[in-house]
Amino acid sequence: MENFTIPLNVVSHALADPTRRSVIDRLGSGSASIKELAEPFGLGLPSFLKHMKVLESSGLIKREEVGRVRT
Repeated sequence: MENFTIPLNVVSHALADPTRRSVIDRLGSGSASIKELAEPFGLGLPSFLKHMKVLESSGLIKREEVGRVRT
């Protein structure tokens, strides 16, 4: 078993934003495309992708790319 720990402050930072908490909540129902996740927030894709990078770097989500589709 790999010993992998993420500092608590990284996870806390990721969860501090309501947009990121909503994304986590939505992904609890199943995978979704970036476009589907971004739609309810009215953010431009570049801004939303910054939120996604924070969640990915914290280890709270994992992104999978299938061809040109990312889920």
